[in-house]
Amino acid sequence: MTRVPEVLPDQLSPEQRKVHDLIVSTRGGVIRGPFAMWIRNANLAAAANQLGNAVRLEGKLDASLFELIILVIARQWSAQYEWFAHAQEAARVGLDPAIIEAIRTHRVPSFRSPRETVIYEMVRELIDTRNLSDTTYNRARDMFGIDLVMEVVTVAGFYTLVAMMLKAFDAPVPGGARPLD
Repeated sequence: MTRVPEVLPDQLSPEQRKVHDLIVSTRGGVIRGPFAMWIRNANLAAAANQLGNAVRLEGKLDASLFELIILVIARQWSAQYEWFAHAQEAARVGLDPAIIEAIRTHRVPSFRSPRETVIYEMVRELIDTRNLSDTTYNRARDMFGIDLVMEVVTVAGFYTLVAMMLKAFDAPVPGGARPLD
């Protein structure tokens, strides 16, 4: 981490170790990105992990829609690490590479499905106006139901928190890559 010194596993307190082990159990065996910073405060790391897992592992959104939300947020914040981690995952779960590239280059994508369009428009409206109009809300509610609309907003909010952490503390991308200009 550029601004936050890495906490090595042998430097973890017993409380940090417990949270560390919970985090790595669902994140490929390592702590990266914002969790590498949050681990300095075990309570914050645990809370962030719990919310992250609630939307990431227990959420009902289709994986490609979930990743679409994250990419819109990552691009908004120019969060290099977030983009690096989630652009690959978005492609893996079937989000059209042309959509990924359009978002990366600040263009409005051509979507294959109305579900993608509604998710994109909903998240963009929240970012751009800090509000969700009745028209957009009703369209999303009619398509997804209230519970999934709530999940979309929660995913957008959580990954905005992630982007803010990554930007504030200048989290590096492996290999020094800068996928966003």
